[in-house]
Amino acid sequence: MKITQRNRKWVICSAALVLTATPSFALFGIGDIVFDPTSYASLVSQLTTLETQYNMLKNNIEHFSFKQQWQTVLNTMKNANVRNMFGETSGMTTALNTNSPAASSTAWTAATVPVNGTTTTYLAGQTPGSTQLSELAMVEASDSVSPDCLTAVGQYRGARTQSATANSSLTSEELDGGTATNSEVEQLNLLNAAQAQKMSEMQSQGVMQACLASEMAVSNMQQRNATALDLNTAAYVAQQRTANDTSAANESNTWDSYLP
Repeated sequence: MKITQRNRKWVICSAALVLTATPSFALFGIGDIVFDPTSYASLVSQLTTLETQYNMLKNNIEHFSFKQQWQTVLNTMKNANVRNMFGETSGMTTALNTNSPAASSTAWTAATVPVNGTTTTYLAGQTPGSTQLSELAMVEASDSVSPDCLTAVGQYRGARTQSATANSSLTSEELDGGTATNSEVEQLNLLNAAQAQKMSEMQSQGVMQACLASEMAVSNMQQRNATALDLNTAAYVAQQRTANDTSAANESNTWDSYLP
């Protein structure tokens, strides 16, 4: 069928009327097919916005290339080097740098004054609660706690050295801006690795904190015993002064157990 010049003009006018006359109308006389130019334009605008947001998020996730602004430095711990001129600190350097309970015990024994046999014989005649046995208890508690603390310090230093490579690798991956290391799965794996490293560090520091608490308990024992001894001495002096007159008018009674 041929379209005449007159019919062509009619078709063009009809199409123009369809596109411009009203915001919503039926096409070609069919009532259930409706075209709304306003809604179409709004939909196109929304799709354009969503595409822009998607591209921006994708770029941030896969190509975040400015991570170095968060980079920090992990300070390395210097190995201890204790002088040992005459054997007085034998094993101390090893104890402070490695996980060696044997070296810790040896070092503590070499660096402390022992309770000799004569003192042991003397203490055998004392009763629990006496000044002498209280001091012995403090020495024994310190001999138990302090070597463990030396070992804990050595363990911590050794663990930091062993973990240096793993920490460095994790930091490198976290700061990498490439696509492979910034996928969602890779980022979750990095978070899990960081949490695992954090847990290990917390557990190591927990051992150190337990050691500090033990040392504080021994230190408090010493202060507590010294205070109790002062109180007992004050009470004894007051009792003796009541029982023994120290005035010049009564010099015939000699007091040979006076404590100032």
